[in-house]
Amino acid sequence: MTTIESKGEKATRQGFSDALLELGKENPDVVVLGGDVSGSVKVDAFAKAYPDRFFSVGVAEADMMGVAAGLSLVGKIPIASAYGEFAAGRPFDQIRQSLAYSEMPVKICASHCGITVGPDGATHQSLEDVALMRVLPRMTVICPCDYLETKRAVKSSISITKGPVYIRFFRDNTPMFTDESMSFEIGKANTLIDGTDVTIIAAGLQVWEAIQAAEVLAAERISARVINMHTIKPLDKKTILKAAQETRALVTAEDHQIHGGLGSAVAEYLAQEHPTPQEFVAVNDTFGESGKGAELMKKYGIAREDIVKAVKKVLRRKK
Repeated sequence: MTTIESKGEKATRQGFSDALLELGKENPDVVVLGGDVSGSVKVDAFAKAYPDRFFSVGVAEADMMGVAAGLSLVGKIPIASAYGEFAAGRPFDQIRQSLAYSEMPVKICASHCGITVGPDGATHQSLEDVALMRVLPRMTVICPCDYLETKRAVKSSISITKGPVYIRFFRDNTPMFTDESMSFEIGKANTLIDGTDVTIIAAGLQVWEAIQAAEVLAAERISARVINMHTIKPLDKKTILKAAQETRALVTAEDHQIHGGLGSAVAEYLAQEHPTPQEFVAVNDTFGESGKGAELMKKYGIAREDIVKAVKKVLRRKK
């Protein structure tokens, strides 16, 4: 099997910050909005470099979305940033009415997503954000897997000029394993490892866990295909269908609730087009708690060993 190695660790939110600086230099219409966590989500570097194009709205995420919509109407390219829980949940009504319904090309960049925000606890662990954003018509949903892919996702999102974009990333340093040679196209998944027995479709931090799981499985002579489904909406149906037809068994892995996220999106599509045995690695309908990210992943059943178990389970169901 193909071996994929980490080239060190770096936070995906740093990829967001570095992308903002490049976009600010390249396009004078790019403006950034921050809440009361500008340092944490790393928009402070943009604010320092381009103070006249940065707007702090304080602890008022609903207002942030309204302001972003207004800036969009006058030809700006607004990038609104906050923690995932407060970028998606708190201002949902404003996102629905002012951005999605009105087709405003605002980029909502959500940091500190998922359970690995850890010590901040359940109130800050955005485990429902993909479901909230995916359900909205005209919304694009992206969940990049490492520093470089986050940077490329943010820069690529500028090309979407009709409808909002939601990009989800994380707080802690995580392995960097993509490189410039890997293509990145919104709506087009990347097959990282080819395999014939089973397919693991993952997004975000779970992509690295899936790669590690595939190595464990290879040692047991189980050939696992690993797909990085960085865009959850629009879904790359062609790649999913091909994998389902060729391997006839699927596992989806995500740092999100089991309902409404990546796994649900894949299952909804295959139920109509090509019913296939599928197991779900996700947080199983519960809120999280405070703790270290790696420990929480194990407790809530979304670590690499859980992917291995899910693969073995789905293989027993394979026809």
